[in-house]
Amino acid sequence: MSSLGTSKGVLEIAKFGLYVTVPIFLMYTFANNTKNIQKFMGNRSYIVYPPEGPRPQSPEELREMARELARKKNNH
Repeated sequence: MSSLGTSKGVLEIAKFGLYVTVPIFLMYTFANNTKNIQKFMGNRSYIVYPPEGPRPQSPEELREMARELARKKNNH
């Protein structure tokens, strides 16, 4: 890295200051004003799950259906 007296050194310091300042400024802006957060997040779509379908039959019901099918099969 160049010494601080040259223009490259000053440019590096300015870039570093910008890289540090921008995230801090944005965080301060969004964290201190809830309307900004609501405005920003209100424009984003989130996952919308489909409505819940019919529940599968319980194991007891399935066993009973299997018994009935076995009885019908044995009778014929």
